[in-house]
Amino acid sequence: MKRRNFLKIFPAAGVTPFVVNGFPMRPFANSKIARIMSTCDGVEDRVLILIQLKGGNDGLNMVIPVQQYDLYAALRPSIRIPETGANKYLDLDNTLSAPDKVGLHPALTGIKDLYDNGQASIVQGVGYADMNQSHFKGTDLWLSGGDGTPANNNIPSGWMGRALQALYPDVQGAPTADMPDPLGIQIGDPNPSLGFHTETQHQNVINLSGQDPAGFYSLIQTIGGAPLLNVPNSDYGEEIAYIQGVENSLSLYSQRISDTFNAGSNALNDYPDTTLANQLKTIARLISGGCKTKIYLCSMGGFDTHGAQVIENNTTIGNHANLLQNLSDSVKYFFDDLKELGIDEQVVACTFSEFGRTAKENGSLGSDHGTLAPMFLFGKNVQAGVNGTNVNLGVLTQDNQLMDMQFDYRQVFTSLLQDWLGANNFVLEQTMFEGYVKLPLVDSAYVVSPDCYFGTTSAFDPYQGKRVLSVFPNPASISAEVTFQSQEHFDALLTVHSLGGSLISATRVQVQPGNNLFYIDVAPLPAGPYFIRLEDKVTGRAEVVKLSVAR
Repeated sequence: MKRRNFLKIFPAAGVTPFVVNGFPMRPFANSKIARIMSTCDGVEDRVLILIQLKGGNDGLNMVIPVQQYDLYAALRPSIRIPETGANKYLDLDNTLSAPDKVGLHPALTGIKDLYDNGQASIVQGVGYADMNQSHFKGTDLWLSGGDGTPANNNIPSGWMGRALQALYPDVQGAPTADMPDPLGIQIGDPNPSLGFHTETQHQNVINLSGQDPAGFYSLIQTIGGAPLLNVPNSDYGEEIAYIQGVENSLSLYSQRISDTFNAGSNALNDYPDTTLANQLKTIARLISGGCKTKIYLCSMGGFDTHGAQVIENNTTIGNHANLLQNLSDSVKYFFDDLKELGIDEQVVACTFSEFGRTAKENGSLGSDHGTLAPMFLFGKNVQAGVNGTNVNLGVLTQDNQLMDMQFDYRQVFTSLLQDWLGANNFVLEQTMFEGYVKLPLVDSAYVVSPDCYFGTTSAFDPYQGKRVLSVFPNPASISAEVTFQSQEHFDALLTVHSLGGSLISATRVQVQPGNNLFYIDVAPLPAGPYFIRLEDKVTGRAEVVKLSVAR
């Protein structure tokens, strides 16, 4: 049952009993358990899709600052989007204040439709400290979670890889019962992305090309020949072992990907005939087939528009217009397809590019490498609107670059990781995104509650001041071991709660520095889901873990 339908059926403050998976419950809207149920529902099925616009997208011709149009036109006399006529910019939102009003490039009709339907959001003036205008270094910084400062300029791993490893520490290069699919899928680019690279050698990401997972599976089966049985104890041996481990991981995942692809379908089959549309079509089919992958990375190139960005004397057509129409039409059709499949509530997509373009045109009907640019978010559950105000065209650097960054790109990704995917604070620390102020990018009704955050420190040093609660086995039938790691001593209360929030048992325990082990007798309990809670009796701080009892 969709959560919105659930809310329609039951009154906000009602007490009518109902049944979920055979377990009686009451919808107490003001209770903590009701908030948990409403915000945790479907979190595990949520997906984030990143769309990389390679080359440096011209955000100033994509999102035109209406109130500064005269300045904009003076800076771009040959490439500006017109403010009048049949091909003028698209007026986006008449509720915005005058300084914030924006126009969209006329090729973005699909994105405007999404915005008008509450399914698109714009983040203005995005960048990072000391922006790098190199394609390669700029891309690496966006993918690694770095910036131009010495401390963050050479991070060897990717932020997506770090986040996924912290979210799923038990997934170490092989499918598990809870996560049978690769944590990430990069699609449309044969070169592995730094974004998914981790500090470990676990291969939890695969690359796909086009709508042919079966072809990918066949390819994997032919790589490398028979494995080497006696790996030498040397640097060479370590490299061989790594390669064999990657091949084995890919083989395990590739059959699963092929199976979910074959099990899935597309409700709409007239996608635009473009590379990006084909990538998104593949993702829709994988999700509909039951694939649980959390982050997909798509890409489209061609945004390095130094020349021929527009057609002379007709600035609404040309290379950039074609690229924007490709993006807009592909994304719109993709979300229409998801809606028809009934899975549109599961997906949020986000665009990014290594940098924007100069505020002033370059004399070749184009623009050069720049700094700030907007990011776009799409999805049924995004908080529609414009975040921030227009870039200030009246204050530029000596080389005509935009100044006054409004948002760090890591604020966007932090917001999506926690408010959309449910990453806990430790995951944000491991991703190196701690401390970045989140933005209201997810509809408030769908922001993940802190009660539903997940991720654990079990794959890392347990003595980093973090407190981790886990339970094993899960499901359990006779007894369960509750383990807890802490740096400190405190008095605690260990409780078991039903799915409806009722207290079943309570035990006073002493938590010691280091590893703690407690036992819970589950033999008398009926089969079903429960919550285990460990509360510090002094501070009130509590950790919660879900336990399933099986018979």
